[in-house]
Amino acid sequence: MKKAINVRIDEMMLTELDSYATELERTRTYLIEKAISAYFDTLDEIISDRRIDQVKRGKEKVYTLDEVAKQLNLV
Repeated sequence: MKKAINVRIDEMMLTELDSYATELERTRTYLIEKAISAYFDTLDEIISDRRIDQVKRGKEKVYTLDEVAKQLNLV
């Protein structure tokens, strides 16, 4: 199910968005959804890098596969 939201977009960016939408015969909504979806990959990388840094600094505990298996009573 889709939900409507309100966003403020710079006028120049909106003009550019409309140009792409016209050229590709797509709606603004379609292009915005695709752009957000593509940016999720970037956000995943940022979060992964952050978590790796936390592990390296000793702020997060790392468990071996054996430790996880024992904790879940799989062995």
